[in-house]
Amino acid sequence: MQNRALLIAFHFPPQSESSGIQRTLSFARNLGSFGWKPMVVSAAPMAYERKNASQLASVPADIEVRRPLALDAKRHLGVRGRYPQLLALPDRWISWWLFAVPVALAMVRKHKPAVIWSTFPIATAHLIGLTLQRLTGLPWIADFRDPMLQVDFPSNPLQRRMFAWIERRAIERCTCATFTTRGALESYKARFPAHLHAKFQVIENGYDEQSFALDGAEPATPAGRPGQRPVTLVHSGVLYTEGRDPSAFLNAIADLRRQGRIDAGRLRVVLRAPSEIAYFQALVESCGVADMVAVEPPVPYREALREMLDADGLLVFQGTPFNKQIPAKIYEYFRARKPILGLLDPAGETAGTLTAAGFLDIAAMTSREAIAPVLERFINAIEDGSAHVADDELVASSSRTHRARQLAQLFDQSITSPAVPAGSRPVR
Repeated sequence: MQNRALLIAFHFPPQSESSGIQRTLSFARNLGSFGWKPMVVSAAPMAYERKNASQLASVPADIEVRRPLALDAKRHLGVRGRYPQLLALPDRWISWWLFAVPVALAMVRKHKPAVIWSTFPIATAHLIGLTLQRLTGLPWIADFRDPMLQVDFPSNPLQRRMFAWIERRAIERCTCATFTTRGALESYKARFPAHLHAKFQVIENGYDEQSFALDGAEPATPAGRPGQRPVTLVHSGVLYTEGRDPSAFLNAIADLRRQGRIDAGRLRVVLRAPSEIAYFQALVESCGVADMVAVEPPVPYREALREMLDADGLLVFQGTPFNKQIPAKIYEYFRARKPILGLLDPAGETAGTLTAAGFLDIAAMTSREAIAPVLERFINAIEDGSAHVADDELVASSSRTHRARQLAQLFDQSITSPAVPAGSRPVR
């Protein structure tokens, strides 16, 4: 007989803007293989600015998913985008808490789950988890995909105080707190008392083999490339003007072309779904590389995977503001078994992860002078078939199935020694 786990997650199909849906979705798919039957409390689809109905097909039919109402203060309660701050604390979806708690309590009474799991970066998810833990006394795993408090986030003082309160109470009352990177875990150790450190665990992001299998996708042979077409490099995902700024990279391409070292017949770059398409298209044009760099709109998730598999090399942008984070796409890049060019802060956790995995084509994201020789070396290695790709051991250890096993083990530990905080009131 399987134990049941109640998963609280805002990011879940059909939401399509955040890669976070893949973390919860993969746990929902894979926990059953390790003795745990998941149930999900997510949000009504109207809460999402961007939706992709095709994502719903990836949710297993035998998993109960409840979607209580969640209003977006900006879109549903505001006037011309303006809304009272009190309607958006700790975030714009605080109304979700009002409707999700009774729905979740009804599921607890009916199905008797043995553990609760909630996942940030929507702070309301942890507020729901905190409320449920207090009312039920159940063990609670609080998943911090990103640190709740960062140097410049949240910038609003009142929201920052609210985040700090939720974070502190979550760390104090949860059975275990999980993080996606070692750097994030260490930052929490630095801010919280030593007696809480035993709660902290790392469960990294990963890739979902089922997504690759559903696509019928197998990576091309890593060595070499077909024909004499240009080397195609792909970045799939959001870019920013700070932290993931491709400006220096685009200027490095322009520099190499002026030196006669590359041209449109040798290199093609695809920036897929960077969010502000018009802005980045204008940036590409201002750098004079529009014939070599294409800025493309979002596509369904499996089409994005197909594009990764068809590429000759993959790009990752991760600057200093994200030094304690590793983008989820890194693990998909590993599974694609393609060469990876890192435009990073060399002191960040993403750079350390790539280096440890043998990917040494790394350059400071903000330096066109540093990028140009690394980019040229990277292109040369792809052309002569010597570029490094992930080995079988790295691919296996990066799978979300492996991450689900780790989470199931934490669930097992939490019900054998739950250490429920005083003051909890079990639901009968």
